[in-house]
Amino acid sequence: MARDNRLLLDEERRLEQYEAVKNTARSEVQTRVKEQADRLNQEEQSEIESLGNEFKQGAISEVQDTDFEVRRARRVARYSQIVDYVFYLIYGLIGIQIIFDLFGARRSNGFRNFIDAVSWPWLAPFKNLFPDPSTGHFQVRFSYLAALVIYMLLHLAINGLLRMIAHRKTAV
Repeated sequence: MARDNRLLLDEERRLEQYEAVKNTARSEVQTRVKEQADRLNQEEQSEIESLGNEFKQGAISEVQDTDFEVRRARRVARYSQIVDYVFYLIYGLIGIQIIFDLFGARRSNGFRNFIDAVSWPWLAPFKNLFPDPSTGHFQVRFSYLAALVIYMLLHLAINGLLRMIAHRKTAV
């Protein structure tokens, strides 16, 4: 969440800095145009007016583009939060399964059965991936540890993709 807040604050700071620079430049141009307007003929005045209109349209276009990028970054940040939440749930379920097997939780327990049923779709592809050593009721689930690592890598990859989408594109 801190990363999302930093992204939002960074985008707002960039927009404020851009607006300040643009306003300063606009003021300077307007002041110079006003100073020289009295000394120009009609043709030069219309050329300056045309140039001023182009500058104004460019500034408006820049503001619209910046606004679009900020809104896009906010949407992607929200998607990233949802992705994080889903993966944290998956990590929790896998962690509980590992703990249950490590400490030999009874298979007849209702809570254990509930966690087994909920986590099964996430752990089924990894079942018997590695030999899982056991002593009595206690079992070390290397397959589930591998699932945890693989889901962490997938989580990092998805967040990296979302970060690339959220950040401003710059021309090189």
